[in-house]
Amino acid sequence: MEPFEGMPAELAGLKAGDLLLAIDTVNVEKMSSDKVSELLKGVPNTKMKIKFQRTGEKKPRTVELTRKQILVDQVTYYGVRGNDVGYIHLRGFTDKSAQEVKVAFEDLRKNHQIKSLVLDLRNNGGGLLESAVQIVNMFVPKGKEVVSTKGKISQWDRTYRTSSEPIDTVMPIAVLINGGSASAAEIVSGALQDLDRAVLVGQRSFGKGLVQSTRDLPYNGNVKVTMSKYYIPSGRCIQQIDYSHRNPDGSVGNIPDSLTTVFYTSKGRPVRDGGGVRPEFEVEEPKTPTLMYYLLNDYVLFDFVTDYVQKHKTIPPVEDFEVTDADFEALKAYAKEKNFSYDRQSEKVLKNLKDVAEFEGYMDSDSALFKELEAKLTPDIERDFDRFKDQIKSLMATEIVKRYYFQKGELIQTLKDDAVLEKALEVLSDPVLIRETLSTPKEQQTEVVPENKRTSNRKGGLAFHIIPMQKSLFLFT
Repeated sequence: MEPFEGMPAELAGLKAGDLLLAIDTVNVEKMSSDKVSELLKGVPNTKMKIKFQRTGEKKPRTVELTRKQILVDQVTYYGVRGNDVGYIHLRGFTDKSAQEVKVAFEDLRKNHQIKSLVLDLRNNGGGLLESAVQIVNMFVPKGKEVVSTKGKISQWDRTYRTSSEPIDTVMPIAVLINGGSASAAEIVSGALQDLDRAVLVGQRSFGKGLVQSTRDLPYNGNVKVTMSKYYIPSGRCIQQIDYSHRNPDGSVGNIPDSLTTVFYTSKGRPVRDGGGVRPEFEVEEPKTPTLMYYLLNDYVLFDFVTDYVQKHKTIPPVEDFEVTDADFEALKAYAKEKNFSYDRQSEKVLKNLKDVAEFEGYMDSDSALFKELEAKLTPDIERDFDRFKDQIKSLMATEIVKRYYFQKGELIQTLKDDAVLEKALEVLSDPVLIRETLSTPKEQQTEVVPENKRTSNRKGGLAFHIIPMQKSLFLFT
């Protein structure tokens, strides 16, 4: 789909949109992507030739590549947002992730004098558990429990704690999560939440709290077995799906809050299990119009951007780049030229409603109403493009920037209009809000009264003192 910056394909001049024709002497025009992938892979430092066709050119090109081990940076981008807020985007958890986060954080702290930090774990599918523990260890004291695994065989249970001295334990931190944040990403965000070290901003996480292992079967088969579950410091499990309770159609439903259990953070803040990690500051994720889904899925936008790149050898830096109205109109004209069409659920529902209304005899009296609805719900490129103009231009900008500045540029572009990041910056700019959010709830706080000033119930000679025990429970003596 696209090359990575600094990797063999990019160094050889290949670009997104190039059509692969042959790898060495093997014709790949009719091969599946899996087969092509097998041919591209090989021993590092070996060479191969790729024949490809570039859009807008008549003759194919041939380039020679030198294979190398592909090690993609897990910190896609880091920098300063606003005046003094550090930002680190982590794409996954590998054996290099913790070191990359450490290098980025120390650079931001020493060379940019940041006063707070945003750790972006959105769409981070997880990875190595040890890496997650190491990242948490950077911000919480040594000896703190980060995660434990528990299963039916107690001998296999494990508890993972921070094992070294932290880098920083006081700087305000906001962790960004969404429905694509899973597994190790949920361990980091959930542990920092349970230890009252960071506030979470965004949407509820995915809920991947299972530890699984594969077992070999005859005839080269494998079975994946769930061995145990992940539990974060408060004692809650982050697993979202309850496989023992299925919907009538066989699908697996989420657990409603009414069936979940309340746990408590280190300072007594209530948190729940049964469904990933829920942020303190939830920001609703904007819904993607059907039109935009099909623009991507049918490669209309992809092909348009490929042509755009052929006509524009360079573009301004990401920070200054904008899609013009002329570019927007060009995409609209391109979609019409390609006879672009898109499915709309509302149109299908209307057709079903018309069939039912006709069967029940309502069409004669309400036919005008149905015609009016049909006119509004029938796809119309001109009308729908204009309706979602801002969203489409934003999507265009992201796709275009990615061709010139790769994955890092794509991320920087998306951050320009990021409601979740803006909310995080707003929260971090308010020290009082941060402190109150991460403090013991007021209803659980009790004033310590000196012994000589405590009131007593003289009746019966008993003195009643309120002593806080087990978070919100109180013992009266």
